[in-house]
Amino acid sequence: MFAKSLIPALLLAAALPQPAFAALSAAEKKMAAMVDAEQARSIALLEKLVNVNSGTMNLAGVEQVGRMMRTELEPLGFDVRWIPMGETKRAGHIVATHKGNGKGRKLLLIGHLDTVFEQHSPFQTFVRKGDRAEGPGVGDDKGGMVVMLAALRAMQAAGTLAPADIEVVLTGDEERSGDPVEIARADLVAAGKRADVALDFEGLVRDGGRDMGSIARRSSYSWTLTATGRTGHSSLIFDADHGDGAIYEIARIIAAFRKELPEPNLTFNVGLIGGGATAIIDPDGARVTATGKTNIIPETAIAKGDFRTLTDEQTLRVRQKMERIVAAHAPGTDAGIAFEEGYPPMAPTAGNRAILARLNGVNRDMGLPEMPELDPLKRGAGDISFVAKDVDGLAGLGPYSEGDHAPGETVDLPSIATQAKRAAILMSRLSREVP
Repeated sequence: MFAKSLIPALLLAAALPQPAFAALSAAEKKMAAMVDAEQARSIALLEKLVNVNSGTMNLAGVEQVGRMMRTELEPLGFDVRWIPMGETKRAGHIVATHKGNGKGRKLLLIGHLDTVFEQHSPFQTFVRKGDRAEGPGVGDDKGGMVVMLAALRAMQAAGTLAPADIEVVLTGDEERSGDPVEIARADLVAAGKRADVALDFEGLVRDGGRDMGSIARRSSYSWTLTATGRTGHSSLIFDADHGDGAIYEIARIIAAFRKELPEPNLTFNVGLIGGGATAIIDPDGARVTATGKTNIIPETAIAKGDFRTLTDEQTLRVRQKMERIVAAHAPGTDAGIAFEEGYPPMAPTAGNRAILARLNGVNRDMGLPEMPELDPLKRGAGDISFVAKDVDGLAGLGPYSEGDHAPGETVDLPSIATQAKRAAILMSRLSREVP
């Protein structure tokens, strides 16, 4: 992590008035020119990647995209390994290592090979529309991987890649993490412990037309709530022997969540619910099957949802509140809640802000506007959160796109070049700094 003595200096430098167009070094100018010269190549590569379906559960497709990335990384001097993830029922990950001179900060670059668009999706093809292009994963995260490669190629051309120590981790299951998550993310976590700075190449966020810097990402945890009651004829509901029944109990709990849980940076959602004489949730947690009649007190009810937090302390506090609410049973009922581990939070830290200050130094030298901190409520969870406890990081170095995770996902093609220039210069500068 950044030394404590360095953080105030970085933040002070970011706040001082700067020339509108401070000069880039000769190597940095060469990187910028290289990115522009290779923009057509980058777009052609993006088209090839997008036209290979790599929905998370299309294991062969994810592996094929991994092979395509290998062919791009190896000529840049990376030692590329494919790590299969059969134990988690996922394809696997790319881990690629570039050994430099061992003197500067070690960088971890994060992206992912998979998309949300499985083989059955009707949305399968790259289509260019002027300065925009549409296709599955065109922004999230195949566009991000293209930005990463464009930046690395520019560094190679300018001579700044050779001395840099860089590790790349491209997960194959970011959109639908394998289980157990401890195994699915073990290689990423290990890479985070080796790194001094982590840079996440998921998409850039714009707010009010302005490019934003992402120094934090919220968590994503799932929960399953099960309530039970004493069944019988509906005319007996609420009496001393039968109580409230399972559906009233689960409704009580959900209503209490809505009333008692709200606090800054927290969101929570109920995505699935069912109840009756019987209720069963399928193994994937995506469907509840219930049976019952209007004149029968329901015996079982099930609800499934998520909650998102900004810090581990908030996560613990929210879980404890939810458990207390669940435990205050209505008459004649019982209930329990089970939490499923998902994506931890990436809390905003001084170290993360220092990296954003470094990026804003790059922006000033490129004649670009400063990037303010993005409200973490305005982006979802991501893989960088798994390393956030061990290393300072910055998210959102990929291109700007709209409509992610839905048919019509569209990338802003010029943003690929802008982001690649930012990344190449930032990585070159960071890799020269003594840890």
